[in-house]
Amino acid sequence: MKIVDRYLLRQFVHVFIICFISLTGLYVVLDAFSHLDDFMRYSEKQGSLLGVLSGYYFYKSIGFFERLSGVISLIAAMFTVTWIQRHNELTALMAAGISRVRVVKPVISACVALALLTAVGREMVIPRMRQELSRDARDLLGDQAQQFRPRHDNQTNILLRGNQLFANERRIDTASFLLPPEFSVWGTQLTAVNAYYKPPENGRPGGYLMTGVTEPRAIAEKQSLIVGQQQVVITPRDADWLKPEECFVVSDVTFEQLRGGQQWRQYSSVAELVEGLKNPSLDFGADVRVAVHVRVVQPMLDVTLLFLGLPLVLARESRNMFLSIGMCVGVVSIYSLTVLSCQYLGTIYMLSPSLAAWLPLMVYVPIAVAMFERVRRS
Repeated sequence: MKIVDRYLLRQFVHVFIICFISLTGLYVVLDAFSHLDDFMRYSEKQGSLLGVLSGYYFYKSIGFFERLSGVISLIAAMFTVTWIQRHNELTALMAAGISRVRVVKPVISACVALALLTAVGREMVIPRMRQELSRDARDLLGDQAQQFRPRHDNQTNILLRGNQLFANERRIDTASFLLPPEFSVWGTQLTAVNAYYKPPENGRPGGYLMTGVTEPRAIAEKQSLIVGQQQVVITPRDADWLKPEECFVVSDVTFEQLRGGQQWRQYSSVAELVEGLKNPSLDFGADVRVAVHVRVVQPMLDVTLLFLGLPLVLARESRNMFLSIGMCVGVVSIYSLTVLSCQYLGTIYMLSPSLAAWLPLMVYVPIAVAMFERVRRS
């Protein structure tokens, strides 16, 4: 690696770190002060306030990096190029016979490496931190009631319903599962005080342990409900591990999938998303299908954003930092608006999931190639 390459990489890394720390610090300060009462209440039970804040925002900063690494890379690249132009270093290098493209080669390589590193972290690191990343400052203990939207188990044809969800116990409060017509011997619904999600264990399938069953009455005297060769609702009569007034509803719908929402999609790997699509108990909409395709193209989207913004600085030979900031904001705004619009059209079935994810590349890659080719020839 040449001296000039090391110099530019050092400048790029410095700007990247400063931008990341500044943006993250701003987010931490604003968010921490708006939820300070919640953190103080939580620290009374779990330890010092500093320890609570550092643990909470450590994971949040990782999620922040995953979402904004592409934009911060563009900012750092544009600032690095503007800096060497401001001090006439680019002019000196070009006078020595080094082209603009060769000068910025280490910066481009660093941005591509960051895009790939972020993609690996998105698939291998982020899913393992899903629980910490999805924590809400207003519900750090997980004991706050959450809204529960009914979800249909397509495999057993049972509609999972309830009053509220409690994440710390994986509990459905006042569970009221609507039974399909083939289970009419029990009535129309299965009602209990609580339903706790239990993952598969020791040969027992995953599902929901319903305690304090009130409907149907005398649950301990009833036979388990069976579809084909599979038990769907297990009663104490056929399972000695169940107490009276308890039953177990077999379901492949996990508690995280039951909660659903954007966080589950955002913090799951592609393999987990595909597994959810293949799960016969679930019927995910176009949003999850769009998310799978977006995960595949995200590194290419980040690199395309770089090749859209960097030629603007190289071609103009701008030495004005504020002008570079303005161009960066403009490029990111237009590009992000296009990407988000296409993804939204995919979630409402106006575009196919694959087209919704790939369309921004189809539009902007030719533009980026043409812009960079013009810089290369100049």
